[in-house]
Amino acid sequence: MNTASIVAQLAAAGWFKSSYSAAENECVEMARTPQWVGVRDSKDLSGPSLIVPTTAFAAFVDGVKGDGVNHTA
Repeated sequence: MNTASIVAQLAAAGWFKSSYSAAENECVEMARTPQWVGVRDSKDLSGPSLIVPTTAFAAFVDGVKGDGVNHTA
């Protein structure tokens, strides 16, 4: 699967912001499909997006919640 196809799938899924940042413009937006999670800067909607497999994003979230992030790096 190529990047353009993944970006199109994320766009079709819809980008959203956290409800905690409803009135703010300094945050990130996310879009997700069963296979991919995209993260982008809400101030630069046509700019680059970080796209990772859902399993990798889930591992990242689990690490943050459990403080499994390496703070020395």
